Amino acid sequence: MTLGRSIANAGLTLVYGGGTKGIMGAVSDAALKAGGDVTGIIPRFLMNKEATETALGRLGELIVTENMHERKHAMFDRSDAFVALPGGIGTVEEIVEVMTWAQLGHHRKPMVFASIGGFWSPMIALIDHMRGAGFIHTGHLVQPLVVEDPDAVVPAILAAASADGAPTEGVEAVIEKL
Repeated sequence: MTLGRSIANAGLTLVYGGGTKGIMGAVSDAALKAGGDVTGIIPRFLMNKEATETALGRLGELIVTENMHERKHAMFDRSDAFVALPGGIGTVEEIVEVMTWAQLGHHRKPMVFASIGGFWSPMIALIDHMRGAGFIHTGHLVQPLVVEDPDAVVPAILAAASADGAPTEGVEAVIEKL
């Protein structure tokens, strides 16, 4: 997959939910094949559902958590940016949580909707609707990037990270309470 190769070629580490199947499994494989570093973070109860032991063994680092909350916390701590590829309810939940944390001022890390084929257009329209109706307070903190070309995701992240100049770390004392 283009995104996995781009991450590896940029010298970045892919931090993801540890699944070895589906879209993220393909991104992970591509990053590994391109010589990239990959960290998988997966709850113990999902290991046999979303991954294979052989594929997990190929990851540069594997972190097994006890639950989804620990997984999301570890992924947040280890990530410098967040990308939502086309996906389902879990993907929506994760990107909305990251945007919520941004709205609350807990981070300024780049957030990207990889809207391949316009996949995320309805979600972006909903966010714009909520913003227009006044329900996204501190809206200047919730500025997800929308990128339609997979080749443009990594350059968009790098540009956003360098343009902002603000610290991207979360506030540890606040994050611990989330």
